[in-house]
Amino acid sequence: MSGETPAAPDSGTPAVGGVVLKTASAGVRYRGRDDVMVAEIAAGSTIAGVVTRSSTRSASVIDCEEKLPRRGGGAVQERPSVFFACSGNANAFTGVHGRGCVNEVAEVLAHRFGTGPENVLTAFTGVIGERFPVEKAIRAIESILDACATLEAAAAAIMTTDTFPKSTRRSVSIGGAEFRIAGIAKGSGMIEPDMATLLAYVFTDAGVPRDLLQELVETANAATFNCITVDGDTSTSDTLLAAATGRSGVHIDRTGRAGREAFSAALEAVMRDLAKQVVRDGEGASKFVEIAVEGAASVSAARTVAKSIANSPLVKTAIAGEDPNWGRIVMAVGKSGVAVNAERLAISIGDDLVAERGGVAASYSEDSVAAHMRGGDIRIVVDLGAGRAAATAWTCDLTREYIAINADYRS
Repeated sequence: MSGETPAAPDSGTPAVGGVVLKTASAGVRYRGRDDVMVAEIAAGSTIAGVVTRSSTRSASVIDCEEKLPRRGGGAVQERPSVFFACSGNANAFTGVHGRGCVNEVAEVLAHRFGTGPENVLTAFTGVIGERFPVEKAIRAIESILDACATLEAAAAAIMTTDTFPKSTRRSVSIGGAEFRIAGIAKGSGMIEPDMATLLAYVFTDAGVPRDLLQELVETANAATFNCITVDGDTSTSDTLLAAATGRSGVHIDRTGRAGREAFSAALEAVMRDLAKQVVRDGEGASKFVEIAVEGAASVSAARTVAKSIANSPLVKTAIAGEDPNWGRIVMAVGKSGVAVNAERLAISIGDDLVAERGGVAASYSEDSVAAHMRGGDIRIVVDLGAGRAAATAWTCDLTREYIAINADYRS
């Protein structure tokens, strides 16, 4: 929620081996703060990622699409890789100039870190359609010092309308050995990821083959970032990248089920934490909303219904006004396109059953539901009575402040 920051991460958790973070100030749009993040990733690492399916995706997204498939199979990078992000300008819908900026930044970074441009993955975030001042980014890259930045500083550098930096980390023990996994993200508005998300970076010192890392990232992404929405708008710049350096000595592969499951669970936990932080920081938000759909015929159907509720302006404004108007949830289920038998549908808000068997529940208490809606965290549960599949989506309310923020965004 706007103005509310999550609990500080465990600052005692060691850094991820093989990853060096750096920040700098380019002054693209923001003054008095760093707006460039660079992650130098050691040679011998594997890289995976997903990007937005928007048909107006940015030049950097297109560049990432072209570079990521070349990392196929189980290959590791023989030279360092570099992730670069700059906030304040999306470098999207800028034609030949935009692609030229991506290439120029990649060349400069490759020279600076002793690698090839094909190993440099860039991201830009901010206003769409404005020419990117590439000379500012290049000066910032050239000014980057050898000293490393903290995870939190890197998260702060990629912020746009965010009100707090988003980072998280975990340490996981497997058979007496330990690996670390950490991530950062940015996002507050223009949030409904489609295949990828906002900007997010995940780093681990476990060793993971590229094809397995890609598979696990896609699976975790489907259950985390792709299950959030703030306003139903998919960005032109959504990019999620992951790097596995292997520096911990822990190796994850398809033959070791326990290790693979432990890594997969930690990866999903990190990505879910970041995704929820994005929702809590939704532009103008005052409520964090969890929507659990149960009893669906398939996970896909459950997600479709959950996102239909999460994206409904009528549901989101009712939550903002703390109005227990559960009929709007019924509407959102019905418009989802998923076949629903109304006689089997059940809806709960908080601990209260509000609707069942095609009508209001006999036990419904509007006062009790209204009390739940006055809280900061709202939970809605919908049981479709059609199967055993389930899915959860996370969203926030829609307030007047959201309108004010976006009406004045370029002012």
